[in-house]
Amino acid sequence: MTNVIEGEFHVTWRPPVFVRIGIGPLAEIDGPDAALALLHLWPGQRELKEARATCVDAINRRGSVELARIRFVEAAKAAEVL
Repeated sequence: MTNVIEGEFHVTWRPPVFVRIGIGPLAEIDGPDAALALLHLWPGQRELKEARATCVDAINRRGSVELARIRFVEAAKAAEVL
């Protein structure tokens, strides 16, 4: 008999990154999955593509969570929301 373990795997980074879109409130981004939810809103650029790729890798446990955070911060700076 095969046992299946179900669960939600949420990869987080510390400290979180805070961004502001327009005049809205600060948004706390605590991991690559939350970052991906915002990255699709930002204009296309090299930093954006790198951030998406590293976030997907971190979520799939194929890459560094810290590198995903670094790339997200770079993309946020380029989009002028950090």
